[in-house]
Parts: sequence; structure tokens; C-alpha cells
Amino acid sequence: MSSALTDLFPHPIVQAPMAGGVSVPHLVAAVSEAGGLGFLAAGYKTADGMYQEIKQVRGLTGRPFGVNLFMPQPEYADPASVEVYANQLAGEAAWYETELGDPDSGRDDGYDAKLAVLLDNPVPVVSFHFGCPSREVLDSLARAGTLTLVTATTAEEALAVQRAGAAAVIAQGVEAGGHQGSHRDVPEADGSGVGLLSLLAQVRETVTIPIVAAGGIMRGGQIAAALAAGASAAQLGTAFLATPESGAHALHKQALTNPLFVRTELTRAFSGRPARGLVNRFLREHGPYAPAAYPQVHHLAAPLRKAAARAGDAQGMALWAGQGHRMARELSAGGLVEVLVDELDAAARALSRHAGGGAGR
Repeated sequence: MSSALTDLFPHPIVQAPMAGGVSVPHLVAAVSEAGGLGFLAAGYKTADGMYQEIKQVRGLTGRPFGVNLFMPQPEYADPASVEVYANQLAGEAAWYETELGDPDSGRDDGYDAKLAVLLDNPVPVVSFHFGCPSREVLDSLARAGTLTLVTATTAEEALAVQRAGAAAVIAQGVEAGGHQGSHRDVPEADGSGVGLLSLLAQVRETVTIPIVAAGGIMRGGQIAAALAAGASAAQLGTAFLATPESGAHALHKQALTNPLFVRTELTRAFSGRPARGLVNRFLREHGPYAPAAYPQVHHLAAPLRKAAARAGDAQGMALWAGQGHRMARELSAGGLVEVLVDELDAAARALSRHAGGGAGR
């Protein structure tokens, strides 16, 4: 399905923006050079840090790429619950010989400053996570020549994205690794997310703008299924996390296929917002007690995550991963795009043969 978005890149493959140092410029450029759409993650960076990475990508490729922003979060967390969780994490801080972070380090992630940079120095695509921007913001980016995408986890959220004027919506199934991009963090909805194929069907019946499918996709055949279900492209994160170009910690990459980590789970343990990661000690011990408090818990636990990584302790790290993590492959980013395209083509040919055979009977 051709659209202004998919006309930017030859193959219907989008590399998911993975914050925390994973979506580095070399990964983004490699994916774009291979014919996909690479994405920088501006989350947890300063506006200048984001701009410097944009310049690096432009120095590595002349092809289109995107930048992802986190939406500012409303002030709804209970301070007392954050304090209780901080007391619970005190033992972790002592174990890793570090201090807990300041939970009040900010809720807006430098959103306005980053928007100003992107309006002054437009990039081809900008996406948003954790909410939907105003029509004014989306229109201003459109006037700058930027296509906009917004993550949605329900058909209702997708409709809000369309009404706000985004060029496309990212339909994120519950299988996806990392943070769920729900527009409102409702604790009573924990674990009730919709699977990708069901979500695609619902969103396709609700909106007319192009859809990018996200959630547990690791193979070209899955991309073909998403396209057949009405998506214009597929977004893959965990599959690219394992590539040598990604900035993920070596232990994180190894954990994807390590038999020690057998499953994933949605947890608030590391950030205060539901995010899917490999089940390790930290997630098991603290997940049941983590409050709905993002980004306060993220700031609080950040030094612990860094200390665990320095210590080489995967049991204390945030090992974000989608449900298809065991299917990760040791391929370069460009090589992965090529293999996915080959698998997609093979799946499309098989589907065509099946359809043709059915018509002849």
C-alpha cells in the first residue's frame, strides 16, 4: 500500500526507536542504507544530544530516517508510593554501591526544546510515544516537510491520532518489547493489551490513515501477515537490538537467546510504566510492588540499571525484549533487512500461489 510514508523507503521495514542508547546513529544509518527506515530515539537525551545524533546520521547516509519523541507526562503519581518504592530499592543501591536517582528530575523529557530543534532542522519523519501531540504541533511539523507518526495501543487511541492530523499511526501490539505507548497509563489495564493481529483488524476498521504494525515481529513472514492484515509497513525493535550496530549492552544482546531467560513480562519495575522485558531477578523481586509513576521510577532506578551493567550483572538490568526474542539472529543491520525482504518476498509468493490454486479448484 503506497503512501507518502512508505514512498520514502523501498522496503516496508521500520527499525523501532529504542531509547537508552540502543538506536545509535550507525544502526539508524545502516537500516536506512539497506532500504528500511532507521529511527533515532530522542528519549532520555537532551535537545542538543539529539541534534548531535541527527548530524551524525546525516553524515552517514543521505537516505530518509526518523526521530522519536516521548510525550510529556501528566502529574498523577502518588509521591508516597514513590517514596515507599525508593525504600524498597535501598537494598539494591547498597548492593551495587550507588545512590538512587532523583525521582523529580523532570516529566517532560525536554519535549519543547526538542520540538524546536526539529522545526528548525527538519528530518523526514518524527514519531511520538506515550501520548498524542496536539494538532498544532503535528501541523507545524507537516509545514516543515516532516511526516508524523504516533503510537497507539487501541483502536480508540488510533482514532485520536487520526483526528489530531498525524500522517500515520503505529499500532503497537502487546507482544512488543520495551514500553507500551498507551496514551494514558491506567493501572487497572495492566496486562490487558491487545495482540497485534487483533489490534490491526480493529485499527484498520477505525481509521483511514496508513498503519505501521509493531509487536513481536522477527521474520519476513510475520511482516507479510501484517501487510495482509492492512498495515503499510512493520516496525521491528528486538530483531535489530541484536545487531552489531545497535548500542545495546553485550549482556542484553546475549540474553535474547540465552536459555536462562525463558520468557518476557510486562513490568513497571524499572520505569513505573508497563514495559516488556526478559524476566530476571530485579523484575521478579520488584515488579509486583512498583507504582504507576513514570518517569519518577525511571529516574529513581536509572543509577541501579547503570551500576548493574557496569558490574556485568544481567539480573539487575532492564532487558527489554519482545515476545519473539528467541528468534533473534546474529546478522548485521543491513544484512537483516536483506534477509527480511527475502523472507517477505517468499511469503508473498507462497500466498499468491495459494490464492491462485484456490481459485482454480
